Amino acid sequence: MYSEFGNDNASSGQIGVILLVAITILLAFLILLMIQAPSFVLNMEKEIPVIFAITGVENVDELTGHNNYDSRMLLLNTGTDDYPNKNLKAGFLKNGQPVLCNIATMNGHDFISTSHTGVQWMGGSGCSGETWSPGERICIDFSDGTFYPGDRIQMDIIDKVTNMTISRHIYNF
Repeated sequence: MYSEFGNDNASSGQIGVILLVAITILLAFLILLMIQAPSFVLNMEKEIPVIFAITGVENVDELTGHNNYDSRMLLLNTGTDDYPNKNLKAGFLKNGQPVLCNIATMNGHDFISTSHTGVQWMGGSGCSGETWSPGERICIDFSDGTFYPGDRIQMDIIDKVTNMTISRHIYNF
C-alpha cells in the first residue's frame, strides 16, 4: 500500500536501530576503558633509570700486575642531581643471585668495613662528603673472588628514606 509520502516499506527505521545499538556498544566500551585504565597504569612496572652506573670491575693486583680476582668495582653518578650518600644503600646480584655483601650506606665515613660484610673498603669522591654529586666516583673493594669475567652484575641503589630503588644498572663483566 502506498501513502502520500511514498513506500511504507522503507528501511530507515532498521538502520536507525542498528546505529543506536552500535553507538551504545561503543560508549559502553569507552566507559569500560576509562574505568580499567587507571588500574592498568598503576600495575605497570616503572622502568628504573640508570643514575649510578658501574663503569668497570678491576681484578688485577696493582703491585704484581697479576690477575687475582680482586673484585674492585668503580661506580659513577651519571645523573644531574646531588644525592645525600648517607640516605643511599646498595644491593647487588651476580648472574641473578644475591651477592653476599652489606652496603647499608654509601657514605664512606659511616660505612664500617668488617670481614663479614663482603666488602673490604669503599672510597672515592662520591662517598667522602655528604653528597654523591654528578661526575663523582665511588670504588667498592669487594671480597676477593666476588666477580669473575663473564658475570652479569646488577646494582640497585635504594633510597633508605622511601625504601625505593632509584637507580638500577646491569653490567656485563
